[in-house]
Amino acid sequence: MIEKHRCGWCLGDALYETYHDEEWGVPVYDDNKLFEFLILETFQAGLSWITILRKRENFRKAFDNFDYKKIATYNQDKIDTLLQDAGIIRNKLKINATITNAQAFMTVQKEFGSFSNYIWGFVDGKPIINKLKNYKEALPTTSISDALSKDLKKRGFKFVGSTVIYAHMQATGMVNDHEVDCFRYGEV
Repeated sequence: MIEKHRCGWCLGDALYETYHDEEWGVPVYDDNKLFEFLILETFQAGLSWITILRKRENFRKAFDNFDYKKIATYNQDKIDTLLQDAGIIRNKLKINATITNAQAFMTVQKEFGSFSNYIWGFVDGKPIINKLKNYKEALPTTSISDALSKDLKKRGFKFVGSTVIYAHMQATGMVNDHEVDCFRYGEV
């Protein structure tokens, strides 16, 4: 059996490879899924993505299946519970930012009809297709991630720097940064 060529960043870890093969770079238009990725990316700030992937199910349980309507109403008791949850990243600033981001997310939905309409508007509704020979060629930020980050911050979002936002764009298929030789490049 011939092994499929994958992007170099995911090789050697079954969880990473599955995430790469099934999710990374697939265009996401569903607001619930976009919110999940946004929260996971904000918790990833300063950490490795594999750390977040390994805790993803714990995050899902702790944050009510990423239900932004529930998260927007979290009170101090819930925050204290989250700060005691060893299954997630127990960073008070990031937990508080998740609540703030849920509230800002719903404000954006009201203005644009959906968060998807808003965020995909930055790429004219279709993925940017890059032609990377090696994943290391990918830039950590772009002028679009800079603009999106700035606009999100203006709207009250936290932990949404340009690097975090570019990673979100890659994960949700707003940009195809699969290596050109990767079997997923043409599929997504």
